Amino acid sequence: MGEEKSMRDLLLFVARSLVDHPDDVQVTETEGPEAIILELSVAPDDMGKVIGKQGRIAKAIRSVMRAATPRDGKPVFVDIQ
Repeated sequence: MGEEKSMRDLLLFVARSLVDHPDDVQVTETEGPEAIILELSVAPDDMGKVIGKQGRIAKAIRSVMRAATPRDGKPVFVDIQ
């Protein structure tokens, strides 16, 4: 459970660094048999900052999370709400 919490904290840190309303950033964690899904929600005004032009920021966030996933752990997927 510790590694999932740190992944959640990493996503919170990255998302809060990008947005104008960091208090509105929320991450919900769902653990399935094959993977862990982190659902990111931000204020409506900040959605563009998290997604970026042509989804570049969202892809970068997912790449960071994938790189930070432990090799022996479940894969972590980011779903932006």
